[in-house]
Amino acid sequence: QVQLVESGGGLAQAGGSLRLSCAASGSISSFNAMGWYRQAPGKQRELVAAITGGGHTNYGDSVKGRFIISRDNAKNTVYLQMNSLKPEDTAVYYCNALVFNLNDDLETYWGQGTQVTVSS
Repeated sequence: QVQLVESGGGLAQAGGSLRLSCAASGSISSFNAMGWYRQAPGKQRELVAAITGGGHTNYGDSVKGRFIISRDNAKNTVYLQMNSLKPEDTAVYYCNALVFNLNDDLETYWGQGTQVTVSS
């Protein structure tokens, strides 16, 4: 069982920056991938950014060039640096992990979410 704990959300002004952290209970170096998703009121949950065990990254179109995902295997933590924030970035941000279990089945884990609010 993997536990994910997000932190770093809060209130920011448009054009500002925030950094989210996701601390995992297991060794993230063994995880298939980790990522950040977000969900705004009335909208579906969407991919923000993901990073594989090999360090390959993928970003949602709306955050490309503004957000950066990174990982620190020694701290079992994944970060999301959010720059040039816009009001439309307002959402609950969720940390996600994809982990192979002992049966080689891919399991998905979610954090509890952290609120990010960007004021104009």
